[in-house]
Amino acid sequence: MVDKVRIATTSLAGCFGCHMSFLDIDEKLLDLIELVEFDRTPITDIKTCGPCDVGLIEGGVCNSHNVHVLKEFRENCKTLVAVGACAFNGGIPALRNHYELKDCLEESYINGIGIENPQIPNDPEVPLLLDKVHPVHEVVSIDYFLPGCPPSAEAIWTFLNELLSGQEIVLPYTALHYD
Repeated sequence: MVDKVRIATTSLAGCFGCHMSFLDIDEKLLDLIELVEFDRTPITDIKTCGPCDVGLIEGGVCNSHNVHVLKEFRENCKTLVAVGACAFNGGIPALRNHYELKDCLEESYINGIGIENPQIPNDPEVPLLLDKVHPVHEVVSIDYFLPGCPPSAEAIWTFLNELLSGQEIVLPYTALHYD
């Protein structure tokens, strides 16, 4: 029996669209399961990342929990892949980078429409926000970047097949899009 490649995935600050594209490979997931074993993913609901061959990271880094998860993935994954625009540049969550964190919190929790009990959360269970949203490569080293917003299911399928087979990764321009 050949050992399967172990893959973990996570979504940091983003919309979860890259994971949805991953799941959109549909019946090819069954083919993928023949080649891989899933560690931390929405498919397994495992909450920590163990030793893995490949880690797929979606989303930017906006809080202390994101930093912890990203460092855990870098420590445990031989190959780390930044998936989608949010992982590259912070994406939509990084729009808050144009404002001071204090102003964002006050707008959300004090001055926002419909606020009934104005107070900024201060609970140890709530991860501390970073001053800015960062792309993943500013926190840990990344081995590959899979562009798109989100990358299409076909681009993810092609990328994973070429990576797992040791081929040069070649994605046609038509496979890359930003919706």
